[in-house]
Amino acid sequence: MVSYKYSFEKLDVWNEARDLVKAIYRTTENFPDKEKFGLNSQIQKAVISIVSNIAEGVSRNSIKEQMRFIEIAYGSLMEVYCQLYVAVDLEYMTAESFETIKQQIDKIANKLNALNRSLLERLNN
Repeated sequence: MVSYKYSFEKLDVWNEARDLVKAIYRTTENFPDKEKFGLNSQIQKAVISIVSNIAEGVSRNSIKEQMRFIEIAYGSLMEVYCQLYVAVDLEYMTAESFETIKQQIDKIANKLNALNRSLLERLNN
């Protein structure tokens, strides 16, 4: 039986962003209970926004729309990155944990930028 895959499911960047979701959820489990509706909720929403916008963007027909959603995904990625700095500053996570997740963020950022460059090239040709 052949399993159909949507185009975004084939993207390494989408799958790596899913791995980031898992890492963030595991990390935020250790945040204090008082952050349940604060930083914890905010960072989880931002990381979900990354995978969601990649999926929605790639599914659009217009290259300009695709690019816009990839830019939004990148913005959400930077939001997560910023919020991780805050988590380290507040001692909710260690610098070592931050560095591990930062490596994932760097890879995703590079792939989102490459995807956007590819879309721009297609748009200009």
